[in-house]
Amino acid sequence: MKSQRAESVAEAAITLLAERGMRGLTHRAVDEAAGLPPGSTSNLARTRSALLELALERLTELEVAAFGEIFAAASDGLGALDALAEVATRVLWRQLTVDRRRTVARYELALEATRRPELRKVYDEVGSRFRDPVVVILTAAGSPDPVRHSRQLVAYCEGVMFDAIIGAGAEPTPDDLRLGVRELLKGMLT
Repeated sequence: MKSQRAESVAEAAITLLAERGMRGLTHRAVDEAAGLPPGSTSNLARTRSALLELALERLTELEVAAFGEIFAAASDGLGALDALAEVATRVLWRQLTVDRRRTVARYELALEATRRPELRKVYDEVGSRFRDPVVVILTAAGSPDPVRHSRQLVAYCEGVMFDAIIGAGAEPTPDDLRLGVRELLKGMLT
């Protein structure tokens, strides 16, 4: 992040996206939520697009750090099916609980990116930072088609999160998540 003020603005934007949705995200609302003088957000991010990109940049930083911790903690034995299932379970559980606010904000940004080509470009570039390592991990695990399998694993995880957060699905337990991911990986890797 560029500065402490930029970080505060981006954090406030993420919170507003999660709490109020895209319509609730205004420069004035960000100023208020961040406890900044009126006009501070506009001074930092002149346009709505710039504000959305700032929020997406911060969201990415936070998620890279969170996923990095999980991957680092489980890096030994990532080639084993159970270790892979555990890593995916931790990522999913964190996205559904501790980082739920960020997950909801990411969905808001994803939907907005379908309408704004400039945001879509940034969103897709950011997405590859999370998807590309999955290909590497599945290659190491012995997947016969790691690119296709990584797309399927990411789609499965996104579907679970969407269903739990936005859909009518029940909140899964860590055991539910672990079993589902393990079954999917078992089909891919054996």
